[in-house]
Amino acid sequence: MIARLRGKPVANTPEGLILDVGGVGYLVHATPTAVRKGDAADEIAVETYLHVREDALQLYGFADRSERELFVHLLAVNGVGPKVALAVVSGSPVAELRRAIAREDAARFQAIPGIGKKTAERIVLELKEKLGDPALVPSADGSGEEHVVARDALVELGWTLVDAERALAEVDDGLPPEERVRLALKKAA
Repeated sequence: MIARLRGKPVANTPEGLILDVGGVGYLVHATPTAVRKGDAADEIAVETYLHVREDALQLYGFADRSERELFVHLLAVNGVGPKVALAVVSGSPVAELRRAIAREDAARFQAIPGIGKKTAERIVLELKEKLGDPALVPSADGSGEEHVVARDALVELGWTLVDAERALAEVDDGLPPEERVRLALKKAA
Protein backbone atom coordinates (compact mmCIF):
# COMPACT_ATOMS: atom_id res chain seq x y z
CA MET A 1 0.00 0.00 0.00
CA ILE A 2 1.23 3.49 -0.79
CA ALA A 3 0.40 5.44 2.37
CA ARG A 4 2.35 8.66 1.84
CA LEU A 5 4.11 10.50 -0.97
CA ARG A 6 6.60 13.34 -0.79
CA GLY A 7 7.44 15.13 -3.99
CA LYS A 8 7.17 18.15 -6.23
CA PRO A 9 3.67 19.17 -7.36
CA VAL A 10 4.01 19.40 -11.14
CA ALA A 11 0.44 19.99 -12.29
CA ASN A 12 -3.10 20.32 -11.06
CA THR A 13 -5.45 18.77 -13.63
CA PRO A 14 -9.19 18.01 -13.56
CA GLU A 15 -8.22 14.38 -12.86
CA GLY A 16 -6.10 15.36 -9.87
CA LEU A 17 -2.75 16.51 -8.62
CA ILE A 18 0.37 15.21 -10.35
CA LEU A 19 3.20 14.69 -7.91
CA ASP A 20 6.75 14.05 -9.16
CA VAL A 21 8.42 11.64 -6.75
CA GLY A 22 11.94 10.68 -7.77
CA GLY A 23 11.21 11.22 -11.46
CA VAL A 24 7.92 9.31 -11.44
CA GLY A 25 4.70 11.31 -11.86
CA TYR A 26 1.88 10.04 -9.66
CA LEU A 27 -1.70 11.09 -10.41
CA VAL A 28 -3.36 11.67 -7.04
CA HIS A 29 -7.08 12.37 -6.72
CA ALA A 30 -6.73 14.90 -3.90
CA THR A 31 -8.87 16.90 -1.51
CA PRO A 32 -8.88 20.69 -2.01
CA THR A 33 -6.76 21.13 1.13
CA ALA A 34 -4.10 18.80 -0.28
CA VAL A 35 -4.16 20.68 -3.59
CA ARG A 36 -3.84 24.06 -1.81
CA LYS A 37 -0.92 22.63 0.13
CA GLY A 38 0.92 22.18 -3.16
CA ASP A 39 -0.04 25.49 -4.77
CA ALA A 40 2.95 27.50 -3.58
CA ALA A 41 5.28 24.77 -2.39
CA ASP A 42 8.34 23.31 -4.07
CA GLU A 43 7.80 20.01 -2.29
CA ILE A 44 4.85 18.58 -0.37
CA ALA A 45 3.93 15.43 1.46
CA VAL A 46 0.45 13.98 1.10
CA GLU A 47 -1.14 11.12 2.97
CA THR A 48 -2.49 8.65 0.40
CA TYR A 49 -4.85 5.74 0.02
CA LEU A 50 -4.36 3.24 -2.80
CA HIS A 51 -7.68 1.97 -4.13
CA VAL A 52 -7.31 -1.29 -6.05
CA ARG A 53 -9.84 -2.33 -8.66
CA GLU A 54 -9.76 -5.04 -11.32
CA ASP A 55 -8.93 -2.55 -14.02
CA ALA A 56 -7.12 0.26 -12.18
CA LEU A 57 -4.97 1.37 -9.27
CA GLN A 58 -6.06 4.81 -8.04
CA LEU A 59 -4.29 7.02 -5.51
CA TYR A 60 -6.31 9.37 -3.33
CA GLY A 61 -4.45 12.15 -1.53
CA PHE A 62 -5.11 14.02 1.70
CA ALA A 63 -3.56 16.98 3.48
CA ASP A 64 -3.34 15.08 6.78
CA ARG A 65 -3.96 11.76 8.48
CA SER A 66 -7.41 12.73 9.82
CA GLU A 67 -8.73 13.26 6.27
CA ARG A 68 -7.41 9.86 5.21
CA GLU A 69 -8.88 8.14 8.29
CA LEU A 70 -12.34 9.58 7.66
CA PHE A 71 -12.05 8.57 3.98
CA VAL A 72 -11.28 4.96 4.98
CA HIS A 73 -14.21 4.92 7.43
CA LEU A 74 -16.50 6.21 4.68
CA LEU A 75 -15.38 3.43 2.32
CA ALA A 76 -16.68 0.92 4.85
CA VAL A 77 -20.20 2.35 4.54
CA ASN A 78 -22.38 0.34 2.19
CA GLY A 79 -22.94 2.25 -1.06
CA VAL A 80 -20.04 4.67 -0.62
CA GLY A 81 -17.18 4.35 -3.10
CA PRO A 82 -13.94 6.29 -3.29
CA LYS A 83 -15.34 9.14 -5.41
CA VAL A 84 -18.21 9.80 -2.99
CA ALA A 85 -15.92 9.40 0.03
CA LEU A 86 -13.52 11.93 -1.50
CA ALA A 87 -16.41 14.34 -2.11
CA VAL A 88 -17.45 14.05 1.55
CA VAL A 89 -13.95 14.62 2.89
CA SER A 90 -13.45 17.49 0.43
CA GLY A 91 -16.66 19.23 1.47
CA SER A 92 -15.82 20.35 5.01
CA PRO A 93 -13.16 20.12 7.70
CA VAL A 94 -12.93 16.64 9.26
CA ALA A 95 -13.83 17.88 12.75
CA GLU A 96 -17.01 19.45 11.40
CA LEU A 97 -17.98 16.24 9.58
CA ARG A 98 -17.34 14.19 12.71
CA ARG A 99 -19.56 16.55 14.74
CA ALA A 100 -22.28 16.21 12.09
CA ILE A 101 -22.10 12.43 12.46
CA ALA A 102 -22.22 12.69 16.26
CA ARG A 103 -25.25 15.00 16.05
CA GLU A 104 -26.88 12.67 13.50
CA ASP A 105 -27.06 15.56 11.02
CA ALA A 106 -27.75 13.54 7.86
CA ALA A 107 -28.80 16.73 6.07
CA ARG A 108 -25.16 17.87 6.16
CA PHE A 109 -24.21 14.90 3.99
CA GLN A 110 -27.22 15.22 1.68
CA ALA A 111 -25.87 18.62 0.64
CA ILE A 112 -22.87 16.89 -0.96
CA PRO A 113 -23.36 16.10 -4.66
CA GLY A 114 -23.77 12.36 -5.22
CA ILE A 115 -25.28 11.63 -1.81
CA GLY A 116 -28.99 11.04 -1.42
CA LYS A 117 -31.09 10.83 1.71
CA LYS A 118 -30.60 7.08 2.27
CA THR A 119 -26.84 7.21 1.80
CA ALA A 120 -26.56 10.21 4.13
CA GLU A 121 -28.58 8.40 6.80
CA ARG A 122 -26.45 5.27 6.32
CA ILE A 123 -23.24 7.30 6.76
CA VAL A 124 -24.50 8.71 10.04
CA LEU A 125 -25.87 5.40 11.30
CA GLU A 126 -22.81 3.29 10.44
CA LEU A 127 -20.14 5.80 11.51
CA LYS A 128 -21.68 7.17 14.71
CA GLU A 129 -20.34 4.33 16.87
CA LYS A 130 -17.08 3.80 14.94
CA LEU A 131 -15.82 7.35 15.35
CA GLY A 132 -16.11 7.24 19.12
CA ASP A 133 -15.84 9.98 21.72
CA PRO A 134 -13.77 12.56 19.79
CA ALA A 135 -16.80 13.12 17.55
CA LEU A 136 -18.85 14.12 20.57
CA VAL A 137 -16.55 16.97 21.54
CA PRO A 138 -18.10 20.23 20.38
CA SER A 139 -15.91 22.78 18.69
CA ALA A 140 -14.32 25.28 21.04
CA ASP A 141 -16.05 28.19 19.34
CA GLY A 142 -19.39 26.44 18.76
CA SER A 143 -19.06 26.95 15.00
CA GLY A 144 -20.51 23.51 14.20
CA GLU A 145 -23.80 24.25 15.92
CA GLU A 146 -23.86 27.79 14.56
CA HIS A 147 -23.35 26.43 11.05
CA VAL A 148 -26.42 24.21 11.42
CA VAL A 149 -28.48 27.15 12.72
CA ALA A 150 -27.42 29.34 9.77
CA ARG A 151 -28.01 26.55 7.25
CA ASP A 152 -31.45 25.77 8.65
CA ALA A 153 -32.36 29.48 8.53
CA LEU A 154 -31.48 29.65 4.83
CA VAL A 155 -33.50 26.50 4.16
CA GLU A 156 -36.47 28.06 5.97
CA LEU A 157 -36.11 31.04 3.63
CA GLY A 158 -36.60 28.71 0.68
CA TRP A 159 -33.03 27.79 -0.24
CA THR A 160 -32.15 24.22 -1.11
CA LEU A 161 -29.87 22.41 1.29
CA VAL A 162 -27.12 22.26 -1.34
CA ASP A 163 -27.35 26.01 -2.09
CA ALA A 164 -27.32 26.86 1.62
CA GLU A 165 -24.18 24.76 2.22
CA ARG A 166 -22.43 26.30 -0.79
CA ALA A 167 -23.28 29.83 0.29
CA LEU A 168 -22.14 29.24 3.87
CA ALA A 169 -18.87 27.73 2.67
CA GLU A 170 -17.99 31.18 1.30
CA VAL A 171 -18.76 32.97 4.57
CA ASP A 172 -16.44 33.32 7.58
CA ASP A 173 -17.37 30.53 10.02
CA GLY A 174 -16.29 32.63 12.99
CA LEU A 175 -19.33 34.88 12.63
CA PRO A 176 -22.61 34.45 14.51
CA PRO A 177 -25.37 32.58 12.62
CA GLU A 178 -27.44 35.68 11.86
CA GLU A 179 -24.40 37.42 10.34
CA ARG A 180 -23.62 34.33 8.25
CA VAL A 181 -27.18 34.30 6.92
CA ARG A 182 -27.06 38.03 6.14
CA LEU A 183 -23.77 37.68 4.24
CA ALA A 184 -25.00 34.61 2.34
CA LEU A 185 -28.12 36.51 1.29
CA LYS A 186 -26.04 39.52 0.30
CA LYS A 187 -23.71 37.41 -1.87
CA ALA A 188 -26.67 35.74 -3.57
CA ALA A 189 -28.24 39.09 -4.47
